[in-house]
Amino acid sequence: MTTSTGVRPRPLVLAPLLVLSLLLSALVILPGTAHAASEPITDPIPERPATSGIGLTVEEYASFPKTEPPPGPVTDPRLVRQARINYLSELPDGSGRMAVPDLNGKLYLVEEGGSPQVYLDIAATFGPAFFASRGLGQGFGFVTFDPGFKRNGRFYTVHTELASATTAVPDFRQQAATNYHGIITEWTADDPSADTFQGSRREILRIGFAGTIHGIQQIDFNPNARPHNPDYGLLHVAVGDGGQGVRNTEPQDLSLPHGKILRIDPRGTNSANGKYGIPARNPFTRTPGALGEIYAYGMRDPHRFSWDTGGSRRMYLGHIGQHAVESVYEVRAGDNLGWSEREGAFVFDKTAADPCDQMLPLPEDDEKYGYTYPVAAYDHDPPADWNCTSDVGRAIVGGFVYRGHDLPELRGKYVFGDIVDGRLLFADALDMRRGEKELAQLYDLMLYDASGKRVTMRDLAGDTRVDLRFGQDADGELYLLSKANGKIWKVTGTRMFASCDTGGSSLRHVMAGRNWAPVTPSKWRFPGHEAVLAEPGVQRPGPRRPFEYAVLTAGPAALGSVRIDAEVRIDTPVEVTNRDVIIVFDYQSDTKFSYAHLSTDNTIYPHNGIFVVNGADRLRIEDQWNGTTGAPPAITDTDWHKVRVVRCASSGEIAVYVDGSKRPLMTAVDTTLASGRVGFGSFDNIGRLRGLKVSYR
Repeated sequence: MTTSTGVRPRPLVLAPLLVLSLLLSALVILPGTAHAASEPITDPIPERPATSGIGLTVEEYASFPKTEPPPGPVTDPRLVRQARINYLSELPDGSGRMAVPDLNGKLYLVEEGGSPQVYLDIAATFGPAFFASRGLGQGFGFVTFDPGFKRNGRFYTVHTELASATTAVPDFRQQAATNYHGIITEWTADDPSADTFQGSRREILRIGFAGTIHGIQQIDFNPNARPHNPDYGLLHVAVGDGGQGVRNTEPQDLSLPHGKILRIDPRGTNSANGKYGIPARNPFTRTPGALGEIYAYGMRDPHRFSWDTGGSRRMYLGHIGQHAVESVYEVRAGDNLGWSEREGAFVFDKTAADPCDQMLPLPEDDEKYGYTYPVAAYDHDPPADWNCTSDVGRAIVGGFVYRGHDLPELRGKYVFGDIVDGRLLFADALDMRRGEKELAQLYDLMLYDASGKRVTMRDLAGDTRVDLRFGQDADGELYLLSKANGKIWKVTGTRMFASCDTGGSSLRHVMAGRNWAPVTPSKWRFPGHEAVLAEPGVQRPGPRRPFEYAVLTAGPAALGSVRIDAEVRIDTPVEVTNRDVIIVFDYQSDTKFSYAHLSTDNTIYPHNGIFVVNGADRLRIEDQWNGTTGAPPAITDTDWHKVRVVRCASSGEIAVYVDGSKRPLMTAVDTTLASGRVGFGSFDNIGRLRGLKVSYR
């Protein structure tokens, strides 16, 4: 067993406290060790984010000049970015100016419609010790402004220095050799309204780290705290585990700041170094051996936190996991998030010889350990051939509970995303409840550029690695940032996917057989109010496509934007796993049409998706298929189900809804076939359709 040591200005006080640290470490190891024989979990969170049908419209807000990480050389291609912009926030002075830190060393101010201007060069100020050329979070990581900045001119920054390039001694350090320092500095501007900084600075806290990752991430003030509120003016500091928690118990060690959120008073003096204060209301001020600075603990990489500025006023943390789970926590004073004995709501067994065996189920007596578990989470969904010793490339970036006015569909939703692939997600804050076994349902968000074209963050960033960050202005409006091309976009509105007008004309009362053209008429029955596929179809020559269907011949042959409403039923017994029916649209010929496949099985390529047949084997085109699974099964029984398919001719957007849901089950964008007839059928199953209404324009 390894233990942790802390270096403080009063070393004689620490010595007896290490005994307590050893005892605490021994206790927290027990849950993982006692259940090491449990079966490993390979799919921690099977439920994937659902499709919301909501798209964010964005406009470019600012573009930043190219910078390089000092002092170099850079060997990690992930550091070769246009500008490593890391956050955006509005100065609390009513000026409308936005502050943007670049990890490579410069603090920019941006005004509406203007270009970024350098306010302060952090790298030059602290050179040559300033270090940003190794580690994704190294450099000038964050800036936050005192709530009274307009009056007092104070703001705070985080930057990193190479330990070998400075004679400064850290206030705290990890057990392993210190290679880097994370420093919090207080700055006081002579003129808070000036566009460039002139003034003074003082260091308030310096923490030593053994590794290049998981340093001091975010520092911030609670925006809900007003003067005379006990939390007013207190600085919350998210400190990562330095990459060490995967092999030791330092995040559980209350004598160290690593793997913790701290809460300090920058204007106080009762800390060990005398440069800041320790609030008396902090949860561990009376715990023997514990740092009074600690607000919550048990964290790997507490990357971004924020407070809901309406409703609950709660604090939410986006916590980056190891190789399996990305989590959102509601954080309260004294919480233990469990790392490195837990990853999300699972036992993390760091003693496992095989990295694939590190995730285990919780023990039956888990409640006695008092861990706090996520209120929302997603896993990495690795491909089937994933090598567990490598990272599949997922990392959560925390965002905000939206309380602005421009995006009413998102009010009260916690909006966040994934750093690497740039996915945008949200959960309803009302669904993010502590202590619940069920995680809040996550939903995907789409993106549209200023021209109305649907895009992804990878499209906007011009890179497969987006390096996504979120920002927020004083009105609560949202901004998206990418290091890849050094750009910021403002979210200006929302739109619903496939919201084109289909209300010009309609077809109904068309269930008579004379209105239908089946592939094999003998297999069909039209008793008056239904279209019944009574016998399974068989494969036909030509491209792979549905075996049997009937095309509606009533109405125009070239339906453009169209909405299809109907009820469908699969008559094949539920014991058959590959049972299906299809809704046909854009039908031009037997080898040119599109269809929505409604199936019980969502685990194989041909099932439960949106497909196009264009003179070749059917091609899967919907957004939900990830190469392994698709959208949740559309139909799992022999009951009638409402189905709606919307197809927009100009944009190519296609949405499939089931059972009256306001959120689409499947979405796609495809302009291969711009118009055609509609129909109903299956591959090799039996089923029926009734109540058909076709609206078109």
